[in-house]
Amino acid sequence: MGVERYERLRAERPGLFANQPGGIEILTEPEAVSAAGGVLYEDRYVVLLRDPVRFPDGSTGTYIRSISPTPEQGCVVLPLLDGQVVLVEHFRHSTRSWQWEVPRGFGTAGLEPRANAAKELREEIGAVALEIVPLGELHPDTGVTADRVSLFAARIEALGPLETAEGIRSSVTMPFAEVEAMVADGRITDAFTIAVLMRARLAGLTA
Repeated sequence: MGVERYERLRAERPGLFANQPGGIEILTEPEAVSAAGGVLYEDRYVVLLRDPVRFPDGSTGTYIRSISPTPEQGCVVLPLLDGQVVLVEHFRHSTRSWQWEVPRGFGTAGLEPRANAAKELREEIGAVALEIVPLGELHPDTGVTADRVSLFAARIEALGPLETAEGIRSSVTMPFAEVEAMVADGRITDAFTIAVLMRARLAGLTA
């Protein structure tokens, strides 16, 4: 791992290591990468890096960030059933709580974002997409991760079995205005869900 894996990532995905004028500069000397740590950890879901950097004031240091193991983007899908929004109640280990969310998933090697969105609908709510509408992209957390996520709305005909094995225990279907009320009163706090709802409203899909 460490320096060798870091150098392979630089060769495979150079955009993740691009330096911009006036920004925080990534240092590429092997000694600097080794001292910083390079790739600290990797599994099927995340790669954790510690980059050697030079800050705009000229000082040097390190910066930790995460990237996805594959260049394919994750996706967030707003399911629309007869013009209403489908939400799932999903237990999230990181917060140790149940969350009302829309389906989403990591990037899948070999799948472009639209196909990945269709896959997530099938897996999480047993639904087949009749139409998938792109709603742009999102940087989930620019302070921590380099990843971008594709946002979609998808018109579906029916719900199927829920993916209970991964912590989904129920679903609801409700008008867009009621879902927005859940955002307003704090019942929905998931940032991906809030973002795709906003994009859907801006795209005129909320009628």
